[in-house]
Amino acid sequence: MSEETGPTEWTAREPIGVGPWEGEWPTDERYDPELLAEGDRRNVVDAYRYWRREAIVADIDRRRHPFHVAIENFQHDHNIGTVVRTANAFAAAAVHIVGRRRWNRRGAMVTDRYQHLEHHPDVPSLLTYARDRGLAIVAVDNTPGSQRVETAELPRECVLLFGQEGPGLSAEAHDAAAMVVSIAQFGSTRSINAGVAAGIVMHTWIRQHADLSAAW
Repeated sequence: MSEETGPTEWTAREPIGVGPWEGEWPTDERYDPELLAEGDRRNVVDAYRYWRREAIVADIDRRRHPFHVAIENFQHDHNIGTVVRTANAFAAAAVHIVGRRRWNRRGAMVTDRYQHLEHHPDVPSLLTYARDRGLAIVAVDNTPGSQRVETAELPRECVLLFGQEGPGLSAEAHDAAAMVVSIAQFGSTRSINAGVAAGIVMHTWIRQHADLSAAW
């Protein structure tokens, strides 16, 4: 800071989103009259500004990817919100909560409104769901014998299954997996945050199978 310029002035951030629609309103039924009148401050990409929530979900449904994400929730894992938010960003087919139905939605940043969510009381019910739909179970765990996700070829139609923070995957889930992958680590920690791990593996699937030209 120089004597000429003085202290930097603090300026408030611009409000997120857009204000009321200017000009003649669109007649497309995807648009929400309330949002057009009051503005759209939601956490959505610009292409979906002023759209009804149902219209956004329907549009994503047309191009969702054929991978699912599942996370065990037997100890009320606080990472689930982050997993849901990331799954929404990558247009996952669905997120499956295995175990407790309740989870902390704060980390999802309201993206759970646009992401299909399924609940399974236990691992066998998830496995039945996957088997009936021809989905391979890909367990993510840094256990001996696992394949490095950096070099593994992930199935196109699959369920990426993550354990909860601390105990990791249950033995039942591990044993049922068609393949087990791990994330290369180089530091002292035994494992990384479950929400971070989910993002890494989902992005690996995207790099291998998604049409990147269709991304925003």
